[in-house]
Amino acid sequence: MPTALIVLAAGQGSRLKSDMPKVLHEVAHAPLLHHALRAGESLSPERTVVVVGHEGDRVAAALDGWDAVIVPQDAQLGTGHAVAQARGALEGFEGDVIVLYGDTPFIRPETLEAMLAARGGGADVVVLGFEAADPGRYGRLVTDGDRLERIVEFKDATEAERAIRLCNSGVMACDAGLMFDLLDQIGNDNAAGEYYLTDLPGLARAARLSARVVTCTEAETLGVNTRADLAAAEAAFQAAKRAEMMDEGVTLTAPETVFFAHDTYVGRDVVIEPHVVFGPEVTIESGALIRAFSHLEGCHVSEACVIGPYARLRPGAELDRGVRVGNFVEVKAAQVHEGAKINHLSYVGDAEVGARANIGAGTITCNYDGVFKHRTVIGADAFIGSNTSLVAPVRVGDGAMTGSGSVVTTDVPDGDLALARAKQVNKDGLATRLMSKLRAAKARKTN
Repeated sequence: MPTALIVLAAGQGSRLKSDMPKVLHEVAHAPLLHHALRAGESLSPERTVVVVGHEGDRVAAALDGWDAVIVPQDAQLGTGHAVAQARGALEGFEGDVIVLYGDTPFIRPETLEAMLAARGGGADVVVLGFEAADPGRYGRLVTDGDRLERIVEFKDATEAERAIRLCNSGVMACDAGLMFDLLDQIGNDNAAGEYYLTDLPGLARAARLSARVVTCTEAETLGVNTRADLAAAEAAFQAAKRAEMMDEGVTLTAPETVFFAHDTYVGRDVVIEPHVVFGPEVTIESGALIRAFSHLEGCHVSEACVIGPYARLRPGAELDRGVRVGNFVEVKAAQVHEGAKINHLSYVGDAEVGARANIGAGTITCNYDGVFKHRTVIGADAFIGSNTSLVAPVRVGDGAMTGSGSVVTTDVPDGDLALARAKQVNKDGLATRLMSKLRAAKARKTN
């Protein structure tokens, strides 16, 4: 049976106290909305519809590159009203629809598959529920055995209904045609004056159709409504990702201090020391060592590399096998070939570093002229002396050297030594005379 997704992303999120739409707040360097979409993508949906409202243009911009139809909900009149806005985008679609929420990032693909299995087993409407430790203001699922009778919003519930611990996640699956037929019957005679999607199971039961509950853990249904919720979601993601990494053969010497992005890939037998932070788009191949207090984003680290401590790899850093990037070194938009070493206090950007090259402490590729970026090429087996400034565009050839403290502005041929610094001149006794003069001036000023 074909599947479609409707993702509700129209909320303002006033409790976040933010000018940013709620679904664009990030967990693990990805908007909440992207997490929800990734869960739904596992079902290979035929169509995906995202319903936007508050700051809809910003939400739409965040969906660039996603295969989704964007529809507006101009007036926020409840979840039932929001789902109804997707009717036109699903015209002609025949199959199951799953309703997801852009601020609920952790629904697992396996849970969605279980909901579709329940649909395949004969349930006309399937609702995802969970047992809440503190049910609070969640909607309650009123059941008869494994049958769902109705969903009651907290504000409309009786005391007996509020005592129920089985709560509504909001996620729902239903045949597309049936869903929109039932939506046409929803009214707004409730405390909030809204059109509730949660009325669907009751309407289905009244029509002698079946409704069932599929359950999951409470953690899976975590929604983000406040900054505290956002922090809790980040903590939940990181705890799960750390456990996943260790299960896959990665050594984390202090797991609670390592922070991953949503798409971090780390190979087996990688060792990650304390206080390492990964931004998006990082791949670490097997056997690498990431030492303490390093920050990596948008980079690829090959096997047997050693990174850090206190290293920064920025987008476009491509490190071949056995590269060493040491303390207080920054690499950006650079290809560093096998066995090269950049061990101390250097910046290498918009560059290519040849195999086995050695970059001395304090070396800088001067890549930016204030308007344009320029490229530096360092050949294989080159030796760059400490405190060298390479003013791009410039090439240092294979096996070439630069003298310490040089400012290199023209190409250095293969095998040559470049010396680009002023000749040293020693002034006899001048330091002693100068210091005596300065001390005397200070004494006069003090008196």
